[in-house]
Amino acid sequence: MGHFRKFARSAAGVAAALYCVAAIAAAPSPPDFTGVWTNAGGPGIGGATNTAPTEPPQLTPLARERLAAYRKLTDGTDDSPGKWCVGTGMPGSMLGSGGYPMEILQRPEQMIIVYEAHSEIRRVYFGDRNAPQADRVPGRNGYSSGRWEGDTLVIETDNLVDQVDQRNTSHSDQATIVERYKLAGTDAQGRRLLTVEMTMTDPVFYTKPVVMRKTWAQVPNGRVLPYECPEEMWLDRIAEMSKKAGVPVP
Repeated sequence: MGHFRKFARSAAGVAAALYCVAAIAAAPSPPDFTGVWTNAGGPGIGGATNTAPTEPPQLTPLARERLAAYRKLTDGTDDSPGKWCVGTGMPGSMLGSGGYPMEILQRPEQMIIVYEAHSEIRRVYFGDRNAPQADRVPGRNGYSSGRWEGDTLVIETDNLVDQVDQRNTSHSDQATIVERYKLAGTDAQGRRLLTVEMTMTDPVFYTKPVVMRKTWAQVPNGRVLPYECPEEMWLDRIAEMSKKAGVPVP
């Protein structure tokens, strides 16, 4: 009888292990977003082609005051973060991508998103690859962690810095962003389509969450080119000095 019980327990253990292996094997792999993506066309606002809010953002009084002060400083000038080689930061870097393409490099433990404009790079970490909150460094693109919900990629971003200088998507350092990416078939040219719904929550700047959507189309055999902002600034400076000195550009 004892041998029979041991055998039964052993058989049950083997069956459970086989069930787990079968379940893992049967679990569908997440879709692969790897590739270079550009705007898929459609309406746009504020230069962010193919990007539209579900409703106009509702600013708080503090946000209106700060934006008015910022515009008073910059209106009538060409000054912007980009002019001084400062990346747009989230969510503008994502929402504005496509005019300049973006490239996605996908691995099981992380996803790397390269925006050609300003050479901005986001790293989205999964599971144990994520850093503890105490080790996350605040920045214009914040810290992004990802997870899969079926065939939908969900990215949560926190540790953002205050960015009153973002056009249309200004926010405080209390902002958090959730992006939901999904493949959406193909267009008339046979290119894969990728959609996102972005929700930004920031009680300091907005009375309710800001929701925006965007669609990209994959570029077959596409490539991201260098974006040499510092060199362009230097060449512009040389041209400016040559003009003031009344001599040709060397």
